Amino acid sequence: MKTKALIRKLATRFPKRLADKGDHIGLMTGQLKEETRTIVVCLDFDEEVMHRIEQLENPNVDLILTHHPYLYGTRYRVFKSDEIKKRLTEKVDALKIPIYSMHTNFDSGKDGMNDALASALGLLDVKPLETAPMARGGRLRTKMKVENFAKEAAQLLKVPYGLLTSAGKQEIQTVAIIGGGGSYFYQNALLEGYDLYISGDAPHHVRRDIIARKYNYLDLPHEIERIFISQMSKILQEMDSDLEIIAINHEETPKVIKAS
Repeated sequence: MKTKALIRKLATRFPKRLADKGDHIGLMTGQLKEETRTIVVCLDFDEEVMHRIEQLENPNVDLILTHHPYLYGTRYRVFKSDEIKKRLTEKVDALKIPIYSMHTNFDSGKDGMNDALASALGLLDVKPLETAPMARGGRLRTKMKVENFAKEAAQLLKVPYGLLTSAGKQEIQTVAIIGGGGSYFYQNALLEGYDLYISGDAPHHVRRDIIARKYNYLDLPHEIERIFISQMSKILQEMDSDLEIIAINHEETPKVIKAS
């Protein structure tokens, strides 16, 4: 497939205008090739992904497509403080494989990150929040106890644990979600009448605010965003079924250490 056509199709579905101000999206490093046949899709590009590419029987990869921006800033600024990333970039540049990242534009776009997460949870009547369009809200088929749903949500989103703050309704039916680190948007979900808000990376003071407002918040690890890999692979195959997609899902959640 012509690379320009591929990027144009992705940009039409997930335009840059949907990205947060200051987000770093698009071409991270290298130069796009004229033709793209083989694409590596991953949540983050790192040494493990590089190692797996080098171990491929046919390592002729034309594009690496990530969710999180590989370079969050200029090369000079990033490399000045990150020698590991500098060396890794030199490796991928030597192989002439460009890296392209789709972050908050994918989070916000139709059939992107948060639509995929809402679908995985089985939510009905899914729609963007009016005051936080990146978030998605929907309803459960039947009411559930908040703790039971929290356990089910962690299972459906394929993580081994979650942190539940259950200061609100003990039976819930409406749920809002932003994948990754969107804890600060809990107030939008609360004001729009959702019984539970799901995101991740909540600081202590945000959790205290949620308790003070007698609300429910489920903090799931950032790794639920691994759904990007399967969702983006599906989108690429719909664009051109002849594309070879190499999905690399290598990130693990931190270990839970129980006090003895």
